[in-house]
Amino acid sequence: MSELVAYTREGLEAVVEARLAERRASLESPSVSLADAAAWQSLFGAWASSAAGVAVSRDSALGVPAVWAAVNFIASTIATLPLDLYQRTGDDRALAVKDPLYAILHDDVNEEMSSFAWRKLAMQNVLLSGRSCSFIERNVARRIINLWPLDPAKVTVTRREGKTRYLYREGTRERVYAAAEIIDIPWMLRSDGLSHYEPIERLRNTIGLAIAMEEYAAKFFRGGGVPPLQLVGPMETPGAIARAATDITEALQAARSEGRPILPMPLMHELKAIGFDPEKGQLTDSRRFQLEELARMYQLPPVFLQDLTKGTLANTEQQDLHFVKHTLSQWIKAWEQELNLKLFGPRRRDRFVEFNVDGLLRGDFKTRMEGYAKAIQNAINTPDEIRAMENWAAHGGDAGKLHIQGATVPLGQQLQRGAVPASPNPTEAENE
Repeated sequence: MSELVAYTREGLEAVVEARLAERRASLESPSVSLADAAAWQSLFGAWASSAAGVAVSRDSALGVPAVWAAVNFIASTIATLPLDLYQRTGDDRALAVKDPLYAILHDDVNEEMSSFAWRKLAMQNVLLSGRSCSFIERNVARRIINLWPLDPAKVTVTRREGKTRYLYREGTRERVYAAAEIIDIPWMLRSDGLSHYEPIERLRNTIGLAIAMEEYAAKFFRGGGVPPLQLVGPMETPGAIARAATDITEALQAARSEGRPILPMPLMHELKAIGFDPEKGQLTDSRRFQLEELARMYQLPPVFLQDLTKGTLANTEQQDLHFVKHTLSQWIKAWEQELNLKLFGPRRRDRFVEFNVDGLLRGDFKTRMEGYAKAIQNAINTPDEIRAMENWAAHGGDAGKLHIQGATVPLGQQLQRGAVPASPNPTEAENE
């Protein structure tokens, strides 16, 4: 019996030690750094609170209309731009529409996702999480067959043996990708050249203030536009105070629901506002200023966040140009150079991808037609090239040749169409 008791005690001690060891091991994964912000975000679902006392995360930031509008506008613009693949032959280039990669980039990047959806998701990740990563799937012949987006919260960028590696964790599975296998578009890299800044986390105070003001405004109007009130009057017992507060609350609710502008008050009692008046506290102006702050965050003219307080007929078109030149151009360049590097390899330029922004700079019909006319008359574009810009069918023949102003004939055929060159000798011209 004593042996059985001893055995049981030893067994119990072993079980207890094993369970304690399991608990110790479950508190921390040695493969995940305690300084990994993405790990903390996935664990708690939000970043640290902002100075306004509001927890700011990717999802809560999208609850701010200005953030929603900015992210959706920039991401949708990048997604709608034509992404073309070109084949270079000498000094000429032509669309490589027969290349299978053209269909992948232009139409659908994999069997589940269109090119539009992939680019929009990628830009959303960049603008919210600060980085976008996509895996390049190749077949045994090393030809690209699919592009797959990766969750940026599950990607860790490291350097091993002098080469950049991407560690992707999905549940219990881990996979390491080489740099050549990942299309990586960060917003802003840290000094190590590997990790990145997360815009929502870095600017959480600005976003948190916008959320706090929106919550205050919602509570204010939910209370019928009545600020917190103080009931002043002869109330000697706690019970009387509680009954008076209940009666006043019910009276306010009844007046609001019935639309009555008059609230009866007991004799010798009055209501006094506590806090500040939203108008005197400049709540409206503060919320508009936060919109301007968020516009600065995404480098957008406020007119693109539906703020037309400073937008006029004269400057709105200039703001369109400002958007293309100073906001969109940097993302276009980042996309083009990353795609050219990862899809074709370093310093290989017989094939390349390029966004077409002509549609954003077309202007109104009258302006376009005047510009097209000058381009044709000065031998800059052929008529068929102009027709292609408007998605019109080509005519072929002379419409595919350069023309010059004068008789507006194909370049080099002026004499054949009756044009008489000026004689270098005025006397000969007079005799003729």
